[in-house]
Amino acid sequence: MITEREIFLTNPDEKAAVIEFLNGFGLTFTGNIDYTMGLFEDGKLIGTGSLGGRVMRDIAISKDYQKKGLTRRIIRNLQGESYRRGITGNQIFTKPANVPVFEHMGFKCVAVAEPYAALLEHGTDTLEDYLGRVRAILGSGEGKNRGAIVMNCNPFTLGHRSLVEYAHNNCDEVIIFAVREDRSVFPFSDRFSLLKQGVRDMKGVEVISGGDYIISNATFPTYFIKGTDELAAQTKLDATVFATRIAPALNISVRFVGEEPTDKTTLAYNKAMKEVFNESGIELKEIPREQKGNQIVSASTVRKALAEDDWETVYRMVPKTTLVYLKSDAGQEVIRRIKMMDKIKKMEAEEAAKKTEPEKEK
Repeated sequence: MITEREIFLTNPDEKAAVIEFLNGFGLTFTGNIDYTMGLFEDGKLIGTGSLGGRVMRDIAISKDYQKKGLTRRIIRNLQGESYRRGITGNQIFTKPANVPVFEHMGFKCVAVAEPYAALLEHGTDTLEDYLGRVRAILGSGEGKNRGAIVMNCNPFTLGHRSLVEYAHNNCDEVIIFAVREDRSVFPFSDRFSLLKQGVRDMKGVEVISGGDYIISNATFPTYFIKGTDELAAQTKLDATVFATRIAPALNISVRFVGEEPTDKTTLAYNKAMKEVFNESGIELKEIPREQKGNQIVSASTVRKALAEDDWETVYRMVPKTTLVYLKSDAGQEVIRRIKMMDKIKKMEAEEAAKKTEPEKEK
């Protein structure tokens, strides 16, 4: 008899069993996972699926048990858990070959990035719903040269401001999509507010949430977990969703990005956008990064300076609006968190270094 139950990821043995099971399907168990379930026969794991927010992922069934309706059983379990969590619409991140399987269950394909990944959705709050809300705010953009920027702003810096100014000078309208996924040290509500304050003097520049379709846990979970094997799949999928669905719906003809000389993830993302956008007729403009002296202005440099109480660097790299926030109670709380994270990171590095040291002679 096949039974189903929640797999508790706080249990090291259960988590290890899921990781090992998924490895057999070429699936990497990474990203924002809130819930995992398993199908068992005589105590043996034969199938599993997980939820990360509203995203269903890591769905797999042992070869000997496939084509027995068990995928539908996993989906029902995950939908039931979603409803218990107040979620009425789901997305699935899967391989392109699995698209027909989920379409037969009522899911609609959002985009496919061959040969890597596909995104499907079901229920409420779909991509069309999101685009409808955006069009209601911004209009169709028909007849205008409309550009776009995607920004995380962790926090908003003079580098971000410089990129917006460049886009503003080269377009009739600029849409800034703020990354909504709340997995950065600065909360989304604060990042969104800082971004709006930082560009409020520029007419024709609008800031909106990127929702669940731009650098989100559905389209790009490894943006928040650097250096995993899924990077190529997710950079291409996120770029494909933007180029084939979002840009046409909003009449966006060009997207602006900053050059990325060092970060592996952002470098791969920019490369994927070049390839995908070229096929879709969307222009990608890479702008040199803003520099102050011999330093590139970046949010990561600001966070490092905050961790080290290097306010001289902070003053050089952020606008007044961000500086006022950093001095506020909310900003001070974030800085405390940054310092704590930095301290933990250094302790972990020291422990790792000790483990690699050769054992001293007694």
